[in-house]
Amino acid sequence: MPGFASPSVPAGGFAAQSTEPVPVTGSGSGSGGRLRLVVLMAGSCLPVLGAVLLAPVLPTLQDHFATVAHADALVPMILTIPALALALLAPLAGVLIDRLGRRAPLVVATVLYALFGTAPLWLDSLGAIVAARALLGVAEAFIMTSCTTLIGDYHTGRARDRYLALQSVCATISATAFFILGGGMGSSDWRAPFQLYAVGLLLAPAMAVFLRQPRPDAAVDEAPAAGRRHSSWLRLAGICLLSVFGGVVFYIVPAETAYLMNGLGVGSSGLIGLITAIASAATVTGCVIFASMIGRPERRLPAIFALCGAGLVVIGLAHNVAVLIIGTFLSGIGTGFLLPSLLTWAMSELEYGNRGRGTGLWTASFFLGQFLCPLAVIALESVTGGLTAAVAGVGLASVLVAIGLLPLLRRTPDAKGGRHA
Repeated sequence: MPGFASPSVPAGGFAAQSTEPVPVTGSGSGSGGRLRLVVLMAGSCLPVLGAVLLAPVLPTLQDHFATVAHADALVPMILTIPALALALLAPLAGVLIDRLGRRAPLVVATVLYALFGTAPLWLDSLGAIVAARALLGVAEAFIMTSCTTLIGDYHTGRARDRYLALQSVCATISATAFFILGGGMGSSDWRAPFQLYAVGLLLAPAMAVFLRQPRPDAAVDEAPAAGRRHSSWLRLAGICLLSVFGGVVFYIVPAETAYLMNGLGVGSSGLIGLITAIASAATVTGCVIFASMIGRPERRLPAIFALCGAGLVVIGLAHNVAVLIIGTFLSGIGTGFLLPSLLTWAMSELEYGNRGRGTGLWTASFFLGQFLCPLAVIALESVTGGLTAAVAGVGLASVLVAIGLLPLLRRTPDAKGGRHA
Protein backbone atom coordinates (compact mmCIF):
# COMPACT_ATOMS: atom_id res chain seq x y z
CA MET A 1 0.00 0.00 0.00
CA PRO A 2 1.24 3.53 -0.67
CA GLY A 3 3.05 5.18 2.16
CA PHE A 4 4.24 1.96 3.81
CA ALA A 5 7.66 0.34 3.73
CA SER A 6 8.12 -2.11 0.88
CA PRO A 7 7.18 -5.56 2.14
CA SER A 8 10.09 -7.18 0.34
CA VAL A 9 12.71 -5.14 2.20
CA PRO A 10 13.44 -5.65 5.91
CA ALA A 11 12.71 -2.50 7.90
CA GLY A 12 13.59 -1.33 11.36
CA GLY A 13 16.76 -0.55 13.24
CA PHE A 14 17.53 -4.22 13.96
CA ALA A 15 17.46 -5.35 10.35
CA ALA A 16 21.23 -5.31 9.96
CA GLN A 17 21.62 -7.67 12.90
CA SER A 18 19.00 -10.21 11.77
CA THR A 19 19.31 -13.18 9.49
CA GLU A 20 17.45 -13.44 6.18
CA PRO A 21 13.76 -12.58 6.59
CA VAL A 22 11.44 -15.53 7.01
CA PRO A 23 8.43 -16.06 4.73
CA VAL A 24 4.98 -15.52 6.11
CA THR A 25 3.90 -18.94 4.93
CA GLY A 26 6.15 -20.78 7.33
CA SER A 27 4.36 -23.29 9.50
CA GLY A 28 6.46 -22.58 12.52
CA SER A 29 7.85 -26.12 12.65
CA GLY A 30 11.35 -26.77 13.87
CA SER A 31 13.19 -25.37 16.85
CA GLY A 32 13.38 -21.86 15.39
CA GLY A 33 9.64 -21.74 14.78
CA ARG A 34 8.87 -23.09 18.25
CA LEU A 35 11.14 -20.53 19.90
CA ARG A 36 9.50 -17.72 17.92
CA LEU A 37 6.10 -18.99 18.99
CA VAL A 38 7.10 -19.15 22.67
CA VAL A 39 8.48 -15.60 22.56
CA LEU A 40 5.37 -14.24 20.85
CA MET A 41 3.03 -15.96 23.30
CA ALA A 42 5.06 -14.64 26.24
CA GLY A 43 4.96 -11.15 24.77
CA SER A 44 1.20 -11.39 24.29
CA CYS A 45 0.82 -12.03 28.03
CA LEU A 46 2.53 -8.78 29.05
CA PRO A 47 -0.54 -6.53 28.52
CA VAL A 48 -2.57 -9.03 30.57
CA LEU A 49 -0.12 -8.51 33.43
CA GLY A 50 -0.91 -4.81 33.34
CA ALA A 51 -4.66 -5.45 33.36
CA VAL A 52 -5.08 -7.83 36.30
CA LEU A 53 -1.94 -7.84 38.46
CA LEU A 54 -2.96 -4.93 40.66
CA ALA A 55 -6.67 -5.71 41.02
CA PRO A 56 -6.20 -7.52 44.38
CA VAL A 57 -4.21 -4.63 45.91
CA LEU A 58 -6.50 -1.75 44.90
CA PRO A 59 -8.10 -1.57 48.39
CA THR A 60 -4.61 -1.33 49.93
CA LEU A 61 -3.67 1.40 47.47
CA GLN A 62 -6.89 3.22 48.32
CA ASP A 63 -5.98 3.17 52.02
CA HIS A 64 -2.38 4.24 51.38
CA PHE A 65 -3.41 7.30 49.33
CA ALA A 66 -6.57 8.06 51.32
CA THR A 67 -5.37 11.58 52.17
CA VAL A 68 -4.51 12.49 48.58
CA ALA A 69 -6.98 14.73 46.77
CA HIS A 70 -9.19 12.85 44.28
CA ALA A 71 -7.75 9.49 45.36
CA ASP A 72 -11.16 7.85 44.91
CA ALA A 73 -10.91 8.55 41.18
CA LEU A 74 -7.15 8.25 40.70
CA VAL A 75 -6.53 4.91 42.42
CA PRO A 76 -8.90 2.92 40.14
CA MET A 77 -7.17 4.58 37.18
CA ILE A 78 -3.97 2.78 38.18
CA LEU A 79 -5.71 -0.39 37.00
CA THR A 80 -7.72 0.92 34.05
CA ILE A 81 -5.63 3.63 32.41
CA PRO A 82 -3.17 1.20 30.70
CA ALA A 83 -6.11 -0.37 28.84
CA LEU A 84 -7.36 3.07 27.77
CA ALA A 85 -3.89 4.10 26.58
CA LEU A 86 -3.58 0.80 24.71
CA ALA A 87 -6.92 1.33 23.02
CA LEU A 88 -6.04 4.90 21.99
CA LEU A 89 -2.49 4.20 20.81
CA ALA A 90 -2.81 0.78 19.14
CA PRO A 91 -3.79 2.27 15.73
CA LEU A 92 -0.70 4.50 15.80
CA ALA A 93 1.41 1.52 16.84
CA GLY A 94 0.06 -0.40 13.85
CA VAL A 95 0.97 2.38 11.43
CA LEU A 96 4.50 2.60 12.82
CA ILE A 97 5.19 -1.12 12.72
CA ASP A 98 4.05 -1.19 9.09
CA ARG A 99 6.53 1.59 8.37
CA LEU A 100 9.46 0.61 10.61
CA GLY A 101 9.19 -3.17 10.63
CA ARG A 102 7.82 -5.49 13.28
CA ARG A 103 10.78 -6.36 15.46
CA ALA A 104 12.49 -3.10 16.41
CA PRO A 105 9.36 -1.39 17.84
CA LEU A 106 8.51 -4.58 19.74
CA VAL A 107 11.93 -4.87 21.39
CA VAL A 108 12.03 -1.16 22.33
CA ALA A 109 8.47 -1.25 23.67
CA THR A 110 9.25 -4.31 25.81
CA VAL A 111 12.19 -2.52 27.44
CA LEU A 112 10.03 0.56 28.07
CA TYR A 113 7.33 -1.73 29.45
CA ALA A 114 9.76 -2.89 32.13
CA LEU A 115 10.89 0.66 32.95
CA PHE A 116 7.40 2.17 33.19
CA GLY A 117 5.97 -0.92 34.87
CA THR A 118 8.51 -0.91 37.68
CA ALA A 119 8.46 2.89 38.11
CA PRO A 120 5.92 2.79 41.01
CA LEU A 121 8.53 0.91 43.07
CA TRP A 122 10.22 4.24 43.73
CA LEU A 123 7.49 6.78 42.94
CA ASP A 124 5.64 8.31 45.92
CA SER A 125 3.25 10.63 44.08
CA LEU A 126 -0.12 9.16 43.12
CA GLY A 127 -0.23 11.42 40.06
CA ALA A 128 3.21 10.23 38.94
CA ILE A 129 2.15 6.60 39.36
CA VAL A 130 -0.94 7.17 37.22
CA ALA A 131 1.24 8.86 34.56
CA ALA A 132 3.67 5.92 34.59
CA ARG A 133 0.75 3.54 34.16
CA ALA A 134 -0.47 5.54 31.16
CA LEU A 135 2.99 5.27 29.58
CA LEU A 136 2.92 1.57 30.35
CA GLY A 137 -0.25 1.35 28.27
CA VAL A 138 1.55 3.01 25.35
CA ALA A 139 4.24 0.32 25.51
CA GLU A 140 1.54 -2.35 25.74
CA ALA A 141 -0.08 -0.99 22.57
CA PHE A 142 3.12 -1.65 20.61
CA ILE A 143 3.69 -5.04 22.24
CA MET A 144 0.18 -6.39 21.65
CA THR A 145 -0.06 -5.05 18.10
CA SER A 146 3.42 -6.27 17.13
CA CYS A 147 2.99 -9.77 18.58
CA THR A 148 -0.39 -10.29 16.94
CA THR A 149 0.84 -8.91 13.61
CA LEU A 150 3.87 -11.23 13.66
CA ILE A 151 1.62 -14.25 14.25
CA GLY A 152 -0.32 -13.14 11.18
CA ASP A 153 2.93 -12.65 9.25
CA TYR A 154 4.50 -15.99 10.09
CA HIS A 155 1.41 -18.15 9.49
CA THR A 156 -1.55 -18.47 7.13
CA GLY A 157 -4.83 -20.38 6.95
CA ARG A 158 -5.70 -22.84 9.69
CA ALA A 159 -2.24 -22.59 11.23
CA ARG A 160 -2.81 -18.86 11.79
CA ASP A 161 -6.23 -19.52 13.31
CA ARG A 162 -4.78 -22.11 15.70
CA TYR A 163 -1.97 -19.85 16.88
CA LEU A 164 -4.26 -16.88 17.35
CA ALA A 165 -6.48 -19.15 19.46
CA LEU A 166 -3.38 -20.27 21.37
CA GLN A 167 -2.61 -16.59 22.01
CA SER A 168 -6.04 -16.25 23.63
CA VAL A 169 -5.46 -19.39 25.70
CA CYS A 170 -2.13 -18.09 26.99
CA ALA A 171 -3.61 -14.68 27.80
CA THR A 172 -6.54 -16.20 29.70
CA ILE A 173 -4.41 -18.62 31.71
CA SER A 174 -1.88 -15.92 32.52
CA ALA A 175 -4.67 -13.57 33.66
CA THR A 176 -5.75 -16.07 36.29
CA ALA A 177 -2.16 -16.75 37.35
CA PHE A 178 -1.27 -13.05 37.54
CA PHE A 179 -4.38 -12.28 39.58
CA ILE A 180 -3.41 -14.90 42.16
CA LEU A 181 0.26 -13.88 42.10
CA GLY A 182 -0.58 -10.20 42.49
CA GLY A 183 -2.77 -10.93 45.49
CA GLY A 184 -0.08 -13.03 47.15
CA MET A 185 2.73 -10.53 46.57
CA GLY A 186 0.59 -7.55 47.54
CA SER A 187 -0.48 -9.02 50.87
CA SER A 188 2.69 -7.72 52.53
CA ASP A 189 3.47 -4.59 50.48
CA TRP A 190 1.40 -2.87 47.79
CA ARG A 191 4.56 -2.08 45.83
CA ALA A 192 5.69 -5.70 45.56
CA PRO A 193 3.59 -6.71 42.51
CA PHE A 194 5.25 -3.99 40.43
CA GLN A 195 8.48 -6.00 40.56
CA LEU A 196 7.02 -8.47 38.06
CA TYR A 197 7.12 -5.91 35.27
CA ALA A 198 10.90 -6.36 35.19
CA VAL A 199 10.26 -9.53 33.18
CA GLY A 200 10.30 -7.26 30.14
CA LEU A 201 14.07 -6.88 30.55
CA LEU A 202 14.41 -10.66 30.20
CA LEU A 203 12.01 -10.98 27.29
CA ALA A 204 13.35 -8.12 25.15
CA PRO A 205 16.73 -9.83 24.42
CA ALA A 206 14.88 -13.04 23.51
CA MET A 207 12.76 -11.07 21.04
CA ALA A 208 15.87 -9.51 19.50
CA VAL A 209 17.51 -12.92 19.08
CA PHE A 210 14.68 -15.23 18.04
CA LEU A 211 12.30 -13.02 16.06
CA ARG A 212 13.07 -12.31 12.42
CA GLN A 213 11.66 -9.70 10.10
CA PRO A 214 9.09 -11.57 7.98
CA ARG A 215 8.67 -11.16 4.24
CA PRO A 216 5.52 -11.91 2.26
CA ASP A 217 5.12 -14.80 -0.12
CA ALA A 218 4.14 -13.30 -3.46
CA ALA A 219 1.73 -16.14 -4.14
CA VAL A 220 -0.14 -15.42 -0.92
CA ASP A 221 0.24 -11.71 -0.35
CA GLU A 222 -0.21 -10.09 -3.72
CA ALA A 223 -1.26 -6.43 -3.68
CA PRO A 224 -5.04 -6.33 -3.92
CA ALA A 225 -6.90 -4.43 -6.57
CA ALA A 226 -8.17 -1.03 -5.50
CA GLY A 227 -11.82 -2.16 -5.38
CA ARG A 228 -11.04 -5.23 -3.28
CA ARG A 229 -8.80 -3.20 -0.96
CA HIS A 230 -11.58 -0.66 -0.40
CA SER A 231 -14.05 -3.48 0.25
CA SER A 232 -11.67 -5.11 2.74
CA TRP A 233 -11.26 -1.89 4.73
CA LEU A 234 -15.03 -1.43 4.85
CA ARG A 235 -15.43 -4.96 6.18
CA LEU A 236 -12.62 -4.36 8.68
CA ALA A 237 -14.41 -1.25 9.92
CA GLY A 238 -17.52 -3.34 10.51
CA ILE A 239 -15.49 -6.02 12.30
CA CYS A 240 -13.94 -3.36 14.53
CA LEU A 241 -17.33 -1.94 15.48
CA LEU A 242 -18.55 -5.43 16.30
CA SER A 243 -15.37 -6.01 18.32
CA VAL A 244 -16.09 -3.00 20.54
CA PHE A 245 -19.30 -4.70 21.59
CA GLY A 246 -17.45 -8.01 21.79
CA GLY A 247 -15.01 -6.44 24.25
CA VAL A 248 -17.92 -5.36 26.45
CA VAL A 249 -19.39 -8.87 26.41
CA PHE A 250 -15.99 -10.48 27.02
CA TYR A 251 -15.22 -8.40 30.11
CA ILE A 252 -18.60 -8.54 31.86
CA VAL A 253 -17.89 -11.69 33.89
CA PRO A 254 -14.37 -10.84 35.16
CA ALA A 255 -15.37 -7.24 35.90
CA GLU A 256 -18.68 -7.89 37.66
CA THR A 257 -18.48 -11.35 39.28
CA ALA A 258 -17.37 -10.08 42.69
CA TYR A 259 -20.22 -7.55 42.81
CA LEU A 260 -22.74 -10.16 41.67
CA MET A 261 -21.54 -12.53 44.38
CA ASN A 262 -21.85 -9.80 46.98
CA GLY A 263 -25.41 -9.25 45.79
CA LEU A 264 -26.12 -12.90 46.57
CA GLY A 265 -24.73 -12.45 50.07
CA VAL A 266 -21.36 -14.11 49.36
CA GLY A 267 -18.32 -12.18 50.57
CA SER A 268 -15.75 -14.98 50.63
CA SER A 269 -12.77 -13.98 48.50
CA GLY A 270 -11.91 -17.67 48.12
CA LEU A 271 -15.29 -18.52 46.62
CA ILE A 272 -15.20 -15.47 44.39
CA GLY A 273 -11.76 -16.52 43.20
CA LEU A 274 -13.01 -20.05 42.54
CA ILE A 275 -15.88 -18.84 40.36
CA THR A 276 -13.51 -16.52 38.50
CA ALA A 277 -11.21 -19.51 37.90
CA ILE A 278 -14.16 -21.56 36.59
CA ALA A 279 -15.02 -18.78 34.14
CA SER A 280 -11.37 -18.60 33.02
CA ALA A 281 -11.26 -22.36 32.55
CA ALA A 282 -14.41 -22.15 30.43
CA THR A 283 -12.84 -19.44 28.26
CA VAL A 284 -9.71 -21.57 27.79
CA THR A 285 -11.92 -24.52 26.84
CA GLY A 286 -13.69 -22.44 24.22
CA CYS A 287 -10.36 -21.31 22.75
CA VAL A 288 -9.04 -24.88 22.62
CA ILE A 289 -12.19 -26.13 20.89
CA PHE A 290 -11.97 -23.24 18.42
CA ALA A 291 -8.38 -24.20 17.55
CA SER A 292 -9.49 -27.74 16.65
CA MET A 293 -12.36 -26.72 14.38
CA ILE A 294 -12.26 -26.17 10.63
CA GLY A 295 -14.30 -23.83 8.50
CA ARG A 296 -14.82 -20.09 8.46
CA PRO A 297 -14.62 -18.82 12.07
CA GLU A 298 -16.78 -15.77 11.38
CA ARG A 299 -19.65 -18.02 10.28
CA ARG A 300 -19.98 -19.17 13.88
CA LEU A 301 -20.34 -15.66 15.34
CA PRO A 302 -24.17 -15.67 15.49
CA ALA A 303 -24.09 -18.83 17.61
CA ILE A 304 -21.21 -17.45 19.67
CA PHE A 305 -22.94 -14.17 20.50
CA ALA A 306 -26.12 -16.10 21.27
CA LEU A 307 -24.22 -18.38 23.67
CA CYS A 308 -22.56 -15.42 25.40
CA GLY A 309 -25.92 -13.68 25.66
CA ALA A 310 -27.61 -16.76 27.08
CA GLY A 311 -24.93 -17.05 29.75
CA LEU A 312 -25.30 -13.39 30.74
CA VAL A 313 -29.10 -13.71 30.92
CA VAL A 314 -28.73 -16.73 33.21
CA ILE A 315 -26.35 -14.69 35.39
CA GLY A 316 -28.83 -11.85 35.50
CA LEU A 317 -31.63 -14.20 36.59
CA ALA A 318 -29.51 -16.13 39.12
CA HIS A 319 -30.87 -16.22 42.67
CA ASN A 320 -28.20 -18.55 44.03
CA VAL A 321 -24.54 -19.32 43.48
CA ALA A 322 -25.16 -22.57 41.57
CA VAL A 323 -27.15 -20.82 38.84
CA LEU A 324 -24.56 -18.03 38.73
CA ILE A 325 -21.81 -20.60 38.11
CA ILE A 326 -23.83 -22.11 35.24
CA GLY A 327 -24.22 -18.68 33.68
CA THR A 328 -20.54 -17.78 34.03
CA PHE A 329 -19.55 -21.14 32.51
CA LEU A 330 -21.82 -20.67 29.49
CA SER A 331 -20.59 -17.13 29.00
CA GLY A 332 -16.97 -18.26 29.40
CA ILE A 333 -17.32 -20.93 26.71
CA GLY A 334 -18.80 -18.30 24.43
CA THR A 335 -16.08 -15.72 25.04
CA GLY A 336 -13.48 -18.44 24.45
CA PHE A 337 -14.84 -18.68 20.89
CA LEU A 338 -15.55 -14.97 20.57
CA LEU A 339 -12.05 -13.48 20.85
CA PRO A 340 -10.24 -15.70 18.31
CA SER A 341 -13.22 -15.62 15.93
CA LEU A 342 -13.23 -11.83 15.75
CA LEU A 343 -9.45 -11.67 15.50
CA THR A 344 -9.08 -14.27 12.77
CA TRP A 345 -11.88 -12.62 10.80
CA ALA A 346 -10.06 -9.29 11.02
CA MET A 347 -6.76 -10.92 10.01
CA SER A 348 -8.36 -12.43 6.91
CA GLU A 349 -8.96 -8.91 5.57
CA LEU A 350 -5.32 -7.79 5.83
CA GLU A 351 -2.28 -7.92 3.56
CA TYR A 352 1.33 -7.86 4.74
CA GLY A 353 1.78 -4.15 3.97
CA ASN A 354 -1.20 -3.06 6.08
CA ARG A 355 -1.40 -5.89 8.61
CA GLY A 356 0.09 -3.80 11.41
CA ARG A 357 -2.34 -0.95 10.88
CA GLY A 358 -5.33 -3.29 10.64
CA THR A 359 -4.26 -5.26 13.71
CA GLY A 360 -3.81 -2.00 15.61
CA LEU A 361 -7.32 -0.90 14.72
CA TRP A 362 -8.79 -4.24 15.81
CA THR A 363 -6.78 -4.26 19.05
CA ALA A 364 -7.92 -0.73 19.83
CA SER A 365 -11.54 -1.71 19.22
CA PHE A 366 -11.51 -4.76 21.47
CA PHE A 367 -9.68 -3.04 24.32
CA LEU A 368 -11.95 -0.01 23.99
CA GLY A 369 -14.86 -2.38 24.56
CA GLN A 370 -13.21 -3.71 27.70
CA PHE A 371 -12.64 -0.16 28.97
CA LEU A 372 -16.26 0.78 28.23
CA CYS A 373 -17.67 -2.33 29.87
CA PRO A 374 -17.95 -0.98 33.45
CA LEU A 375 -19.32 2.33 32.14
CA ALA A 376 -21.94 0.51 30.07
CA VAL A 377 -23.00 -1.54 33.09
CA ILE A 378 -23.29 1.59 35.25
CA ALA A 379 -25.43 3.27 32.57
CA LEU A 380 -27.69 0.23 32.33
CA GLU A 381 -27.96 0.05 36.11
CA SER A 382 -29.35 3.57 36.17
CA VAL A 383 -32.01 2.51 33.67
CA THR A 384 -32.86 -0.98 34.95
CA GLY A 385 -32.39 -0.30 38.65
CA GLY A 386 -29.92 -3.10 39.45
CA LEU A 387 -26.70 -4.87 38.48
CA THR A 388 -28.32 -8.21 37.66
CA ALA A 389 -30.82 -6.56 35.34
CA ALA A 390 -27.99 -4.62 33.67
CA VAL A 391 -26.01 -7.82 33.03
CA ALA A 392 -29.13 -9.50 31.64
CA GLY A 393 -29.63 -6.43 29.42
CA VAL A 394 -26.17 -6.88 27.91
CA GLY A 395 -27.06 -10.54 27.38
CA LEU A 396 -30.22 -9.65 25.51
CA ALA A 397 -28.26 -7.16 23.40
CA SER A 398 -25.80 -9.95 22.55
CA VAL A 399 -28.66 -12.18 21.39
CA LEU A 400 -30.01 -9.36 19.22
CA VAL A 401 -26.56 -8.89 17.70
CA ALA A 402 -26.49 -12.63 16.96
CA ILE A 403 -29.79 -12.37 15.13
CA GLY A 404 -28.58 -9.33 13.20
CA LEU A 405 -25.45 -11.14 12.07
CA LEU A 406 -27.29 -14.04 10.44
CA PRO A 407 -28.03 -12.41 7.04
CA LEU A 408 -24.76 -10.44 7.08
CA LEU A 409 -22.54 -13.50 7.45
CA ARG A 410 -24.43 -15.49 4.84
CA ARG A 411 -23.33 -12.84 2.32
CA THR A 412 -19.69 -12.77 3.50
CA PRO A 413 -17.46 -13.37 0.45
CA ASP A 414 -14.72 -15.97 0.51
CA ALA A 415 -11.62 -14.92 2.42
CA LYS A 416 -8.46 -14.40 0.43
CA GLY A 417 -5.29 -16.32 0.63
CA GLY A 418 -6.90 -19.76 0.44
CA ARG A 419 -7.92 -19.88 4.07
CA HIS A 420 -9.57 -23.09 5.17
CA ALA A 421 -8.99 -24.74 1.84
